[in-house]
Amino acid sequence: MKVVLLHAYPLDERMWEPQLAALRDYDPATPRLYGRGATVAAMAAAVLEEVVGDELALVGASLGGYVALEMAAQDPSRARALALVGARADADTPERRAGRAETKKLIESGGAEALWESQRPKLLLDSASKGAVERARVCALDRSAGELVEMLAAIRDREDRSDTLASFDGQVLLAVGEGDTFLPPDEAQRQAQTARHGRFRVFAGARHLPSLEQADEFNAALAGFIADA
Repeated sequence: MKVVLLHAYPLDERMWEPQLAALRDYDPATPRLYGRGATVAAMAAAVLEEVVGDELALVGASLGGYVALEMAAQDPSRARALALVGARADADTPERRAGRAETKKLIESGGAEALWESQRPKLLLDSASKGAVERARVCALDRSAGELVEMLAAIRDREDRSDTLASFDGQVLLAVGEGDTFLPPDEAQRQAQTARHGRFRVFAGARHLPSLEQADEFNAALAGFIADA
């Protein structure tokens, strides 16, 4: 089984560097999602075509979780396990779509730096280590405004994949930081309960990026989940 690590927005595949050693036995793939199409469905199809291996454990953080769900919907025969980190299965509500519109204006006026300054308190707790903050910052600032706006539209317009989550035959993990405001723990737990083989895990001392904020604990939990799949 091969592990595919799908990154969050507005970060890139470098966010997963703290996980690579822990998952080395699964030859982890860390595709960059930018430039793979203007929709979540197009990104999922591109990654499925690129990743070699019959059985896949799909691990997606935020945006990456949307892509992971879409991959499972497009090719359920290859998806053996599904770990969603701060990622919901349902589509954007009108309120969230309105928030995307405001974020788009922010990017168009201030670029990646303005987005980072706005998102940083929502992505990481103030108590996050300097290393975690710097890794996220470098990834986020290495994006063009065009990339960020295109990806934001893809997130906004993604399909509702609640049925995919509910019907998935393999093991499912819903993981969040205790301080996640994008997907609060109680919502994540309810989504985990809709899956046939769903698990729920909350990480203390983390907000939206527990893989960075609590890397050791996250790695142990993820490795155990994949071993059981």
